[in-house]
Amino acid sequence: MNKKLAAALSGGAVLVLALSGCSSDDGDEKLDNWAKKVCDSVQPQSKKIADANAAIQKETSDNSSPSDVQKTDSKAFKDMSDAYKSMGNAVKSAGAPPADDGKKKADDAVKELNSISKSYGDLKKQVDGLDTKNQADFADGLKDVAGELDKLSKSGNEALEKLQEGEVGKAMGKQDSCKSASATPSAKS
Repeated sequence: MNKKLAAALSGGAVLVLALSGCSSDDGDEKLDNWAKKVCDSVQPQSKKIADANAAIQKETSDNSSPSDVQKTDSKAFKDMSDAYKSMGNAVKSAGAPPADDGKKKADDAVKELNSISKSYGDLKKQVDGLDTKNQADFADGLKDVAGELDKLSKSGNEALEKLQEGEVGKAMGKQDSCKSASATPSAKS
């Protein structure tokens, strides 16, 4: 059951990596400046998500008490929720990239990041509501959380991928902060 939760988490880390692009030497200054602004804001958030994933991985593999698992998961889900919200704010504050359909792509990405943030906030509430005094009930509740987490990790990140199509992705790929975001280790199942 804990392994299922950890496996679901590793899928969630993939969403973070969607905000790092391919590298290219082509580009224009406006687009490069936009990409730098987004990447510099996203990089610390991707680290926060990776750290939260790692904390859950460690707690679920240590045969920890239900209350310790609950406390760790709750904090991790809050951190993830905050990080995705911050990513959405970063894209929103950067504005539309100077590219075809830039405004729609940025708006869609912000909407998606905020939705992911809300989903992690809902998971935090779900974990907080689990009964840690009854191990069997706690395990059943954790299975439900793992199921929701699995759905979340499989939810589409099409808007983020569309944001990075073409020149926008190339510009993001040139930014050191996006390169380091893509190198952030994901949780292993």
